[in-house]
Amino acid sequence: MRLRNIPGAEDMLREYPTYVYQPLEHKGKWRNLFGNQNPIHVEIGSGKGRFINTLAARHPEINYIAIELKDEVLLRTAQRTEYKEIPNLKLVQFDASKITELFEQNELDRIYLNFSDPWPKTRHAKRRLTHYTFLNSYREVLKPTGEIHLKTDNESLFEYSLNQFANEHFQLRNITFNLHQSKQAENNVMTEYEEKFSNRGQQIFRTEAGCSFNPVESAN
Repeated sequence: MRLRNIPGAEDMLREYPTYVYQPLEHKGKWRNLFGNQNPIHVEIGSGKGRFINTLAARHPEINYIAIELKDEVLLRTAQRTEYKEIPNLKLVQFDASKITELFEQNELDRIYLNFSDPWPKTRHAKRRLTHYTFLNSYREVLKPTGEIHLKTDNESLFEYSLNQFANEHFQLRNITFNLHQSKQAENNVMTEYEEKFSNRGQQIFRTEAGCSFNPVESAN
């Protein structure tokens, strides 16, 4: 998402009770911050925040953390909370390439990657959030039973990601090349971006990757 720079965005974020100002202080202690021992699910790249806010409202038994690189983008997610105290949602401005500095080993239960930048040029492959360097970092902070849920509208990125998951020995399930026409559509929570492009008839690709799944399953 391309947004203009918003002067004072960080100061504005501090007004929201869901925003975590010094997140590195909570490495290994995120459940203490939430005040419970519930599972922790992280969305890397929250965009305008519909996805993570919807999940937090539907599932109070799960802790959610939204990570965004740019504070002006994270501000969009914060604005959806309307200054409310949402006990199971935290917002963090952070670089996901350093995720092992933010979370301890085995601290997370799930990571969501929704419509990440495809970085189509080969020379930019290392910036893709499913490049093997990212996947190895995710594996470090995920529990052995942890999962990565990927959605994208970019077929090339999807195929690339499937190969990266396989090469790094993640196990795949619920692979679909047309999410909204699959059995997964019923429980799917759409992002703003997803709704916009699906309304144009564009296919949405999705898969789940983990370390302890059963053999490969396909949703199509």
